[in-house]
Amino acid sequence: MIKRFCRYYKPNLKQFIFDMCCSLVVAVCDLFLPVVSRSIIDEYIPDKNVKMVFIWLGVLVAVYTVKMIGAYCVQYYGHVVGVKMQYQMRNEVFAHLQKLPFSYFDDHKTGTIMSRIINDLMDVSELAHHGPENLFLAAILLVGSFILMANVNIWLTLIIFLSMPFLIWFAMYKRLKLAKSFAVMREQVGEVNAALENSISGIRVSKAFDNAEYELRHFRENNDRFVESRKAAYKAMAEFSSGSDYIIDLLGVIALVSSGFCAIKGYITPGDFALFMMFANVFISPIKRLIGFIEQLQSGMTGFERFTQILDTKPEEDAAGAKEITNVKGDVEFDNVSFDYGNGKAVLENISIKIPAGKTVAFVGPSGGGKTTVCNLIPRFYEIKEGSIKLDGVDIRELKRSSLRGSIGMVSQDVFLFTGTVYENILYGRPDATREEVIEAAKRANIDEFINTLPDGYETFVGERGVKLSGGQKQRISIARVFLKDPPLLILDEATSALDNATEIQIQKALSELSKGRTTLIVAHRLTTIRNADEIIVMDDTGIKERGTHKELLALNGIYADLYNSQFRE
Repeated sequence: MIKRFCRYYKPNLKQFIFDMCCSLVVAVCDLFLPVVSRSIIDEYIPDKNVKMVFIWLGVLVAVYTVKMIGAYCVQYYGHVVGVKMQYQMRNEVFAHLQKLPFSYFDDHKTGTIMSRIINDLMDVSELAHHGPENLFLAAILLVGSFILMANVNIWLTLIIFLSMPFLIWFAMYKRLKLAKSFAVMREQVGEVNAALENSISGIRVSKAFDNAEYELRHFRENNDRFVESRKAAYKAMAEFSSGSDYIIDLLGVIALVSSGFCAIKGYITPGDFALFMMFANVFISPIKRLIGFIEQLQSGMTGFERFTQILDTKPEEDAAGAKEITNVKGDVEFDNVSFDYGNGKAVLENISIKIPAGKTVAFVGPSGGGKTTVCNLIPRFYEIKEGSIKLDGVDIRELKRSSLRGSIGMVSQDVFLFTGTVYENILYGRPDATREEVIEAAKRANIDEFINTLPDGYETFVGERGVKLSGGQKQRISIARVFLKDPPLLILDEATSALDNATEIQIQKALSELSKGRTTLIVAHRLTTIRNADEIIVMDDTGIKERGTHKELLALNGIYADLYNSQFRE
């Protein structure tokens, strides 16, 4: 894990080395004062050498000026390195998220994913900056102070430094508890973020049902668990910090008593005594840095582990030798296809369907019959369990996903508009399209006239998820995207469900025009939209029950006829 973490330093290696060099300068500067103090006490004061005292005063002022500059560089460039590493990680994890299958997002809450990308990586960034810096400074100060103190009295130095193993043992003993507490805390932060994201997204539903108290109670439950996890983490931190401070205080007492005893016995000079006491403080400073480093290490590495869990999730991968598909005709074939969502309950079982190029096929039937699943399998949003799906005679698993999905246009019942303008949302269908093409697509979707009545026309902001637009308006913008994409294969999953009758007629005309010469799959509950389909397939949770044209199915007087008559009975 450490090795994996360190590779993010590579693109910022020059800045990181500069940061470490500045840290070295800061550490060396901290060693000057005890050495100079020893000479002043033992030599210059007894000799009344005022000149040398003022010379060293000037030297120390210069040294601490250099230290200030070094500390500035450490703070600035160190944080810049941390932010750049955070930038790399966020880019990497976001790019990886684009490659993950639908099943990952089915199983993970949006707020939890956001917490890993934002909150966790913030702590990782702090570790990236302060971790190596604190470790490096501590090492330099410990080694430097040991060498300088040993030159005065090796036995006294060993007495002080022999207390180090106790501190190391204590830190390692408490580290595991600290790590576990931080891991639990991270999970609860993610849960709170998920609950918050869910509640804010559904605020209109909450208000419609007057469920503010229910939402508040639900949020408080998550928040209470968050507080408890924080308390456990802070308890572990308090035990670690207070115990470490206690051992450090004892180190100070040991240094004072042992060096005082040696001074009384005449083993060391008063200057040596002062040197030892100053170096005891220098020695304690890196110990505190090491303690801070251990806390940061637990917090940062816990966040990094949660970050890598996303990266380690297997992405969608094209088969070896997968090829591009060009000049798509639109022949679609399901050959004994079986599928389940990973729970062992079959949604489709041994389904075989042939859809000739340019034909319109509609899927109808009760909910849970697998109609939408059929549409989601063609772009390979999910992988089939058995059988094969072919496009123009080629198994879709042998095609590159980008090529396959680039040949398919989808309009679903659940319309999603991105926060931005009307123009940007239509342009999403083909980002390299011209403005004229966007406007033409809007006209074909019968939305251009409405757009021109908006305050800023095509540059009008739609709000988060298109909240400023009606359901029918959002649906027509999503249809305009497909017009702009102009794909050879269309999948319309309740594409006109949110439209009034008059608008539905307009859209149906536009869709009929668009579907000419293209293969079109339609999932519909409103049977008025599919009466002219070349074939209608009736499905339920046991499979395909009926298939034929509208007239043929009515003549069968079966499931379709019952559905149709129940919808249009006066």
